[in-house]
Amino acid sequence: MPILPCEPTVYPEELFSAADLPIDDAESRWWVLHTRPRSEKVLARLLLNSRKPFFLPLYKRTWRLRGRQLTSFLPLFPGYVFLWGDCATRIAAFQTRLVANSISVEDQQTLHQDLIRVHQMMVSDAPLAPEERLRPGMNVEITQGPLAGLEGKVIRRGKRLRFLVEVHFLQRGASVEIEGWMLKQVDSPALVCSSR
Repeated sequence: MPILPCEPTVYPEELFSAADLPIDDAESRWWVLHTRPRSEKVLARLLLNSRKPFFLPLYKRTWRLRGRQLTSFLPLFPGYVFLWGDCATRIAAFQTRLVANSISVEDQQTLHQDLIRVHQMMVSDAPLAPEERLRPGMNVEITQGPLAGLEGKVIRRGKRLRFLVEVHFLQRGASVEIEGWMLKQVDSPALVCSSR
């Protein structure tokens, strides 16, 4: 049973439809908002209520406490909310007093593609996990299942393989557990890299 239900993580729901988001637009762009501690969800609620386009990737964490299984939804990238809009939209986010800093993104296309892949992993319902340190590994493409067509890297956690998608701008990522038979090599000779 979740402590709190999962809240909307993206607004509008069509935010990642390629036809609806003009990445080369001179006015609208991605802004990476660095929030005050533990303010990501509150900021997302305020952005949703004011109809400002945003993306707050969340993952489901389950643990046991006194024999009860508890579930919560935590930010995949703690301290960050991705905002889409012009300078006025960014200023409106600052007026909430929940934003400590706004990080300028020079390579809008790369960030947009990274966020599309993270969003696709979230909606696949595969168990998602945050990745703090990105290690070099083989570039692969998933060939089977709901994530077919996604490209990323493979890492090993203990005896299990995980498919890693990086958000290069933050130097962080997200991973899902994957079976080796679902992957094909894209451009690197090494099969798997170890992490930690």
